[in-house]
Amino acid sequence: MNERVIKRTLSGELGGLVGETASVSGWLHKQRAFGALSFLLLRDRQGLIQIVVSEEAELQKLKGLQPGSVLSITGRIMADARAPQGVELHEPSIKVDVPISIVSPIELDKPIDHRAENLETLFEYRVLGIRNPCEQGIWRIQASVGDALRGFLKRHDFTEFHSPKLLAEATEGGAEVFRVDYFGRKAVLAQSAQFYKQILVGSLERVFEFGATYRAEPSVTSRHMTEFVTVDAEMGFIGDFQEVLELIGQMIRATVAEVWSVRGRELKMLQATPPVLADPFPQVALQKLHELCFQETGKDFRGEKDPAPFEERWICEYAAKHWSSEAVFITGFPATSMKFYHYQRDVDSTVAERADLIFRGVEIITGSQREHRYERLVEQLRSIGGNPEHPGYKYYLQAFRHGMPPHAGFGLGLERLTQKLIGFHNVKEATLFPRDMSRLVP
Repeated sequence: MNERVIKRTLSGELGGLVGETASVSGWLHKQRAFGALSFLLLRDRQGLIQIVVSEEAELQKLKGLQPGSVLSITGRIMADARAPQGVELHEPSIKVDVPISIVSPIELDKPIDHRAENLETLFEYRVLGIRNPCEQGIWRIQASVGDALRGFLKRHDFTEFHSPKLLAEATEGGAEVFRVDYFGRKAVLAQSAQFYKQILVGSLERVFEFGATYRAEPSVTSRHMTEFVTVDAEMGFIGDFQEVLELIGQMIRATVAEVWSVRGRELKMLQATPPVLADPFPQVALQKLHELCFQETGKDFRGEKDPAPFEERWICEYAAKHWSSEAVFITGFPATSMKFYHYQRDVDSTVAERADLIFRGVEIITGSQREHRYERLVEQLRSIGGNPEHPGYKYYLQAFRHGMPPHAGFGLGLERLTQKLIGFHNVKEATLFPRDMSRLVP
């Protein structure tokens, strides 16, 4: 006959069971000996459990075990304010399910050093590092960021969709693409869901997607990766572009508030601080940014078609000091650098209706109003040498030929937002298994 399976109790449930007997299972996190007593910390998905071991027979079972050993322990729950959950297990009966004798190459019982010189070691041993309770907080925070964003968009009547990531051709332009063999034909990995989310505006009006994005950019920086997660959103029947910027501001403020509400403990463990966010976010035109930065710092980026990384860092510091906001919109981008599907301002055709949201020194969102008039869209496509009959454009243009309302959208970097909420200096720190020019494993 099989042995009766004893119901497992999780660490977070122990506080309500003081005086009772419970069975717990998890990984050996740490072991300390004080004379005839040993104190074990067992880790499960909800936290740490302290176990007090005094009987020699039980102590012998622990001999030679290293962190990572899988244990099942039955014991009596006793209150102790010094223990991680405010309780600990006494008089334990220990069963060693998976003994581990190998010493871990990284420490899992204390915060991992995230200094730049240690990042390669961090990534090399990420498989083990994710077992560290402090590091676990990163992924719980990121999951809550995703939950908050998704919840906000759904409350505002956006419908989630899923677009293909294998495409016939790189039609959007911009960053370089990854080319792959597709049964003897050429294909590319998607740079974004741009065309698909616009097409869906003609059906569902408001849509969003959480999806992988691939950019074959030869960049070795603290802000770039070759694969990352983008939250793409698009909304139809807009009154003007400001309506979209207002929605973005509401979304970020709501997301930050929710994540700090549900993940405050993890954020504090990572030494994060709540951001200061104005309502609404301040806005500064690109040329004004260049002039202001030059006047205040002497750094001259006038004539550049995008904010320089130095300007992004500086304007957030300036906005925090003068406008009480660590997030600021950069607007008024020149039409000469716009994508063919961008909308030029009616009152000034030299400016494209585009904005970047800079948060704590890094762009986390790019948004723009799209050209919705079929004839104008075709004209702008042809102006860059695009062929409306090309299969990559043909189906996209069908949506516009049969009626599209004024619309706009944005793309948000999930890892970048997580990075800046925590206060990391490198986006890869907030990426589970980062991909860059040199790293394809683990």
